[in-house]
Amino acid sequence: MSVRSRKTLLTAVALTAGLSLAAVAPALAGAGAHRTARAGAVSTVQGDPRDVTRHVADFYAAYIDSVRAADDPSAAAGAKALRGFYLSAAARAKVSAYEKRQHADGVLFARGVPVKWKVARTGSGAGHATSRVTLTWGHGPHTRVTGVDVLSDLKTLEITDLETVR
Repeated sequence: MSVRSRKTLLTAVALTAGLSLAAVAPALAGAGAHRTARAGAVSTVQGDPRDVTRHVADFYAAYIDSVRAADDPSAAAGAKALRGFYLSAAARAKVSAYEKRQHADGVLFARGVPVKWKVARTGSGAGHATSRVTLTWGHGPHTRVTGVDVLSDLKTLEITDLETVR
């Protein structure tokens, strides 16, 4: 692995860990102060580094956190590092071309940041898996839902293509 690849990987891992810690720290700080009687109030997430769908979900989680933190000067660098780690060179080129053409984010296929997202595996074959990323924009009567189909290499888990769902 080249030095540049290692630096990109370390930056992406550090960013993901930092964003995860930032999200969990407020909950941990108040864990003893406010206890809820509802058993369903506890939220857990688990993963498997070999799971291609989880890999796509991890990318979108960290990427959306980076884009959402527009007031943080390191957020843009973080989003770029995440793209470098998770997307193939061809996918990065396609995202970049979309952004130049549409003046919008080529990973989210939109301007702005979704309020919710989910990822579901929709198929596999020929060494690739397809995941559908569903993005929810806005609240209440102005809620809009869009989709992105993500193609990933089953061996490397690298995202090789992204297509907006029409």
